[in-house]
Amino acid sequence: MRNHRFRAGFLALSAVALASGAAVRADSPPPSTDGGVTHWNAIALEVLPVDPGLLLDSRAFAIMHAAVHDAVNGIERRYQPYTADLSSPGASLDAAVAAASHEVLVALSPSQQATVEAAYAAALASVPDGPAKDAGIALGRQSAQANLARRADDGVDHVAEPVYVPTGQPGDYDFTPPFDAPPQGPLALYPGFGRITPFAIDLEKHRLPGPDPLASSRYARDLNNVKSVGRADSTTRTADQTEIASFWFEFSPIGWNRIASTVIRDRHLDAWKAARTLALVNFALADGYIAGFDAKYHFRFWRPYTAIRRADTDGNPLTRGDESWQPLLGAPPFFIPPVPDYPSTHTVLGAAAAEVLIHIFGDDVPFSATSTTLPGVTRQYASFTEAAMENGMSRVFGGIHFLHAVKDGYRQGKGIGRSVSRLLPAVRH
Repeated sequence: MRNHRFRAGFLALSAVALASGAAVRADSPPPSTDGGVTHWNAIALEVLPVDPGLLLDSRAFAIMHAAVHDAVNGIERRYQPYTADLSSPGASLDAAVAAASHEVLVALSPSQQATVEAAYAAALASVPDGPAKDAGIALGRQSAQANLARRADDGVDHVAEPVYVPTGQPGDYDFTPPFDAPPQGPLALYPGFGRITPFAIDLEKHRLPGPDPLASSRYARDLNNVKSVGRADSTTRTADQTEIASFWFEFSPIGWNRIASTVIRDRHLDAWKAARTLALVNFALADGYIAGFDAKYHFRFWRPYTAIRRADTDGNPLTRGDESWQPLLGAPPFFIPPVPDYPSTHTVLGAAAAEVLIHIFGDDVPFSATSTTLPGVTRQYASFTEAAMENGMSRVFGGIHFLHAVKDGYRQGKGIGRSVSRLLPAVRH
């Protein structure tokens, strides 16, 4: 990165997300019906949040699962390919999935190469030597190289540009602790992320109207709500809401990839359906960040932390400042993400991923989920919608987003999920 603060910032974010994460063993993939697709997703979950780090991992997940999708459909065409129109009938499915995953992970997570190579060696050791294995390896590599090449000039090298400079005006996003001063700041993370080329959507079709005006009664109600329910020592937040805030603090590509893999395994999907599902989910997650960050740095709206402390400057007679106010998620091991408030991209991603899963499986799918940010706790859900809505509200309960940012983020995410779900249709024979 051109600015060392961006590197330090995302490393700090990544450290929190990974503090309690379970390691993936690099031995032979566990038995499944999906040809190793979910196994390699689990390996990606171990390495990508470390390198390239949070937010950037969403792009890497999408590239890897695009490569896996194109590889399996090069063996037998069941769905439309995303990038690479390949054909290698008779190639080993397991070898193709492993090679496609390996090639992308080594390219995009170079510091984690030892982990990836160990997993790759174990995966190939379980495939009998011969022409099918060799063809699978070649097919996977070809698919990965095509998908990496497609994203080579997508704008990721410029996510730190231009460096954000706050104006100090009421409503304008200002730096929040611990990213407001050295050694971790002043920092506003990835102002250029919204200019990365989307994987699936037309960004113009997913624009948002913007935050509520500071002088409006809606804004006052929103501020007073998060001021009450989201404060560290709130007397209005329930114990369950407190748990929800901590549980869903885990950043979205991690949690929703685990949810998708859980459902894939529970439903015993084959490699083709599993590969398509994870490709679409990760396109939705990556494009959710792109669309959300495009809006964040367009509207530049302040976080509740700043808004509540400086409420006496907002020109609204229905708000009152509190210079001592602290959000629930403002103290270690949590933190206020160093980006503007509107929209809540955490909500965008959850709604987008859920919409893809609803399109594939229907909504009434009970499942359980765990979190690295609240270890030892498992929460049960009756539907993807229930999980996505709870995911969004966690940001209000934690005091780090306005409800309006969550509501509009949910709407944006659902629209992105619907658009992404139309991709990679089944091929009629």
